[in-house]
Amino acid sequence: MSTDLEALFSPKSKLFDVPAADPSAAAAFFLGKLHFECDPSDVWHDIKEGVTGFTVLDVRSREAYESRHVVGAVSLPHWEITPESVDGLGLDKATLYITYCWGTHCNGATKGAAKLAALGYRVKEMIGGVPGWQAEGQPFEGTDV
Repeated sequence: MSTDLEALFSPKSKLFDVPAADPSAAAAFFLGKLHFECDPSDVWHDIKEGVTGFTVLDVRSREAYESRHVVGAVSLPHWEITPESVDGLGLDKATLYITYCWGTHCNGATKGAAKLAALGYRVKEMIGGVPGWQAEGQPFEGTDV
């Protein structure tokens, strides 16, 4: 049995069961995550600062969007994203699209991002979704705000 495998069965430590990655491997892994996701705080910062070149997409139902959505977000339910539907929307391949949905228990933002990426669009998923946005105290728009 290898040392790493033996450590998995050791009751001595939960933190050191498996050694931490080499720092260069860890840096590559964590930087890699940042290519695919962003957090509500970073999105709100760029909205407040007037940064351009990105669009926030609410990929939940249109009813959920109308009720309450991230400030400035555009409604595009993930199940409506097809090559044909996107052609008529005027999306720009130079724009970064930020997808979000109900939260960590929902994979709608992932589905939307995957579909858009497959169609050649630049995307990131906003981690935390609606609850993450709310937890950080960011404002919403909609009929129930």
